[in-house]
Amino acid sequence: MNNIVFFGSSEYSVIAAKTIHTKIPISLTITLTDRPNKKGALTPNPVKVFAQENNIPVITTNKLDEKVIEEIQKKNPDFLIVADFGLILPQKLLNLPKYAPLNIHHSLLPQYKGPSPAPTAILNGDKITGVTVIKITDKVDAGNILAQKEYEIKENETTASLLKELNKLGGEIIIPVIEFFVSGNIQEIKQNESKATYTKFMKKTDGLIDPENPPDPNALDRMTRAYFPWPNVWFKTNFLGKEKIIKILPDKKIQVEGKNIMTHKDFINGYQEEGKATLRKLKLIE
Repeated sequence: MNNIVFFGSSEYSVIAAKTIHTKIPISLTITLTDRPNKKGALTPNPVKVFAQENNIPVITTNKLDEKVIEEIQKKNPDFLIVADFGLILPQKLLNLPKYAPLNIHHSLLPQYKGPSPAPTAILNGDKITGVTVIKITDKVDAGNILAQKEYEIKENETTASLLKELNKLGGEIIIPVIEFFVSGNIQEIKQNESKATYTKFMKKTDGLIDPENPPDPNALDRMTRAYFPWPNVWFKTNFLGKEKIIKILPDKKIQVEGKNIMTHKDFINGYQEEGKATLRKLKLIE
């Protein structure tokens, strides 16, 4: 039995965790601490919920300190698996597993290293992306490649849908990696750093546009899909006599601050000429 310690914090992490857990049971889960919801109540993230539902021991923390490392060490881990966790693993932790610390990265490395490979692929209009399993080192996304799988980006792909697909693929291709390590047949490929490209952390302002001078329709479409579910494409405008934030969403949807999401058609029906003028400015309708 392989002792696997899984690190993740998001709804996308859970997709990888479920795929792995069905083949090789996870022994321990590490995730971030509960956070307050909109009403202020502390709420567990999806990975903690998954662990509890499957009776997997779970440690919640916002810091990988000595105490947490000692608890992980007690499990005598064979593998550490990281999927959208949110914290960098210190070297002392990377040294723990019998075989290797592994990371599921959402690109075909060495392309798109860093924190936001999925939205970057959509923003750039790429047709093909993929997922890579690497051996974690002390340098970000620099470890040897252990497995890769290509994925064809759909025309209506959003970051949300892309991350779901890539985490599912990542969970699938990491199983043979584990088996190869245990059998002694693992093959490692060093990354060609001369072909490396990098991504940056997304900011709220990345989605801000000027409605008087919007991106061309193709660029706006890519932005809308890349920045969904966060930070979204948005702008401030004087709407119905008040300054409002309006969000442009995928699938021809729009949201006025304080209102529910609606279709372009409902937006025009509800706001008449002002709604129509807003969509025309953005070149979303003729």
